[in-house]
Amino acid sequence: METLKRLYYTHLNRKKSKDFTPHVKKSKRSFWGNVILGLFLLAMAVAFFFPVVYMVSQSLKPMNEMFIFPPKILVSNPTMDNYRDFINVLANTVVPVTRSLFNSLFVVVIGSVGHILLASLCAYPLAKYKFPGSKFFNQIIVYSLMFNASVTMIPNFLTIAGMGMLDTQWAIIVPGLASTLGLYLMKNFMEQIPDSLMEAAQIDGAGYVRIHFTIVMPVVKPALVTAFIMVFQSFWTNTGASFIYSEAQKGFAYVVGQLASGKISGVGTSYVGISSASSVIMFAVPLVVFLIMQNNVVSTMATSGMKE
Repeated sequence: METLKRLYYTHLNRKKSKDFTPHVKKSKRSFWGNVILGLFLLAMAVAFFFPVVYMVSQSLKPMNEMFIFPPKILVSNPTMDNYRDFINVLANTVVPVTRSLFNSLFVVVIGSVGHILLASLCAYPLAKYKFPGSKFFNQIIVYSLMFNASVTMIPNFLTIAGMGMLDTQWAIIVPGLASTLGLYLMKNFMEQIPDSLMEAAQIDGAGYVRIHFTIVMPVVKPALVTAFIMVFQSFWTNTGASFIYSEAQKGFAYVVGQLASGKISGVGTSYVGISSASSVIMFAVPLVVFLIMQNNVVSTMATSGMKE
C-alpha cells in the first residue's frame, strides 16, 4: 500500500507539472495596475479585519469607555475586568460551567468525527462508482446546499421528536451528521483520484474498506480538514435551544448567549462588557482551529474544482 501511495503522488506531481504549468499565463497588468490591485486587496483586508479588532478592543474597555459617543474604535485604558467578571458569573451559575463545557465538547467531538466518517463513506461510492440513481443523488446533494438551516428547522424538530431524542445532545448531533457540505467537498476531491490506483490496489488484494481508509482517506486529507473546520464551527456555536430544555443538558454556547444578553441573574449593568468578552472567547476557539489547519483549507479551495 505504501508503494501505491508513492506511485499516486508521483503520478499527481507529474500531471500537475505537465498539464498545468504550460497553461499558466503571465500577468499583463502594468505597474500601476498591480498597485491599484494591491490597494484594493489591502482595503478589503482592513474591512474584513475591522470587526475583529473592534470586538477585541470592546472587550478590553473599562465601563466608562463603553458608553462614550461617538464610540472609540481602540481602547485607551485596556483592562481585563470584563474577562474577570465573565469568569465570576460563570462560577455562580446554577449548573456548573464544567458541565456545559463537557456537553459542548461531547457534541463537537462526536458530531465532527461522525460527520467526517459518514461523509467520506458516502462520498467514495458517489465519486468513483456509477450505479442507478447516482446522478440523481449528486443533484440532490448540490440542491441541498441552497437551503438555510432555518428552512429545515421544523422538519428536523419533527424527526428528532419522532426518534425520542429531544432534550439530549443527540438532538444537535444527528442533524449535523446529515449535513451535505462535507460530503460535497470530499466527493469533488475523490473524483481526482485516478481509477487505476484503486484497480492496482484491488489486484494487490485490497478490499473496498482497506482501499478507502489506507489510500483514499490520506489523499483527501485537505478536504477532510476543511469539512472538519466547518462542522466544528457549526457544532461549537449551536445553542440547541429548540431541542434541549434541561439546564443540565445545555452547552457552553447557550450559557454564554444567556449571559451576554443579561438574562442570567447577577450580571447587572456590566453585561455589556461581559457580552464583549464572551464574544471574543466564542470566536477564539474556531479561529485557533482554523489557524492550525489553514494550509489544508487553502489546498482544498485551490483543487476541489479540478477535474481529471
